[in-house]
Amino acid sequence: MSRIAIVGGSGFSALAGAPVPAGPGLATPFGVTSAPIATGSLAGREILFLPRHGAGHRIPPHRINYRANLWALKEAGAGYLVALAAVGGIAPAYGPRVLAVPDQVIDYTYGRDHSFHDGDGGEVVHIDFTQPYCEDLRQALLRAGRAAGLDPVDGGTYGATQGPRLETAAEVVRLERDGCDLVGMTGMPEAALAREAGLCYACGAFVVNWAAGKGDGEIQMAEIEANLAHCGVDVGLWLAALMETFDPHAKARQA
Repeated sequence: MSRIAIVGGSGFSALAGAPVPAGPGLATPFGVTSAPIATGSLAGREILFLPRHGAGHRIPPHRINYRANLWALKEAGAGYLVALAAVGGIAPAYGPRVLAVPDQVIDYTYGRDHSFHDGDGGEVVHIDFTQPYCEDLRQALLRAGRAAGLDPVDGGTYGATQGPRLETAAEVVRLERDGCDLVGMTGMPEAALAREAGLCYACGAFVVNWAAGKGDGEIQMAEIEANLAHCGVDVGLWLAALMETFDPHAKARQA
């Protein structure tokens, strides 16, 4: 049976019920994962957990080995992957402390390994990426959020930037002009690699600050940390509700 995996972002280098084992990451054909994969239980359901930034949030976004992480989760039996992401808000509906389940992504990253099929002795693979997120899991996240009384925003475009620095105000103007509602640094190539690996992947985003130029003055880390702490509680409730309500076999039974 396919298991549910959670990839933790900023503020989620650990997850209650799934302590990450000490020691180095796992070796894969694509290098070493950010950390060992933890197996645990959330709301009575077995889960896999991997902090993408490693223990103690030590790996910056552009240095994460996304290929190793996704490969290892697939090998561990993951079929469904919830990607937690701390993001900045651009559009008015995506202010600080808002939860969202985006349905589109625009990739502004560079220099990252974007495919398991890099042409080095193997075939070139072109995946369809019209809808970058798994709609079944997206809808499950939305239902779980509503069940937990959190009312996450349905949809939105995630702009994935290189990091680790935050964006300039002019860059955010460009992102907004391109149609981005949210901005983060880890959404790609993670989503595309999940599609290549055959994983049902969706993003659970939580807004920790207004993007550059959208708030008053400079972005303050103290504000981000306070919003992370607040969102951490909500995300915990959100994930617990997901584990209690998500039935990956429901569609198969209805067919």
